[in-house]
Amino acid sequence: MHLLDDLDGLSSRAQTLLRRTGWRVPPEPDLQTQIEHVRLIGDEFVTAPPMLIIRREGFALRYGGLRYTVRRFLVLDGQRHEMAREWNYDLGGYAWADKPGDWYFDWFGERVSSPIRHLVHTDGRVGAEDGSSDFLEIAPSLPTLIESHALMDELAQWDLCLWNVDIDQLGDVGAELVDVPEASGPTVRWRISPTLAVQEFQSWTHQQPRPWRAVAWTRGGRANRLLEAQASASGRR
Repeated sequence: MHLLDDLDGLSSRAQTLLRRTGWRVPPEPDLQTQIEHVRLIGDEFVTAPPMLIIRREGFALRYGGLRYTVRRFLVLDGQRHEMAREWNYDLGGYAWADKPGDWYFDWFGERVSSPIRHLVHTDGRVGAEDGSSDFLEIAPSLPTLIESHALMDELAQWDLCLWNVDIDQLGDVGAELVDVPEASGPTVRWRISPTLAVQEFQSWTHQQPRPWRAVAWTRGGRANRLLEAQASASGRR
């Protein structure tokens, strides 16, 4: 059953996002369910294994043609700018071998002028690539990714947003943060309080170990002042 027909299992936040912005378009059957060969190393190809075919067909049935928009905001020259980016759950036409018995395939993802390749592993993890076709995990599952998008969309209504924050400098305000497990995983961690939200994530790079980055959103009073102080200290305001 398609996700838009069965939202059970998602948080109320994610359900609200999909009910407010979600829709679907008819999938392209050949791309959605058919793939003949899988690239191994270099230019070597093999016949697509049954597990890969099953996982791609499962993606097509559950997510194929899904569209929704995610709001974000930034501040330039003291002016607040809000944007909304569309996410497209359309399968691509490529697949790769990860290690013996494991595979991953591509899908469209965020609609931007220079899109990166988004990936899904046959074990359910979601990935991206940084200029090659290697799998870099960004979320433990597609529902987790959607939960992360729903939280980011909700935070577009907050006051301030700052990249590369120093979590240790948030003091007592940071101590109030509570984990958001449905939007988190081994490579991404969301925490939130009434006045502060933080996303920590591993960069989309093959550098080992993958470095962690942090983004913070605040609303009201002391939390805003702490973020403004960090921005001023780093010359970003």
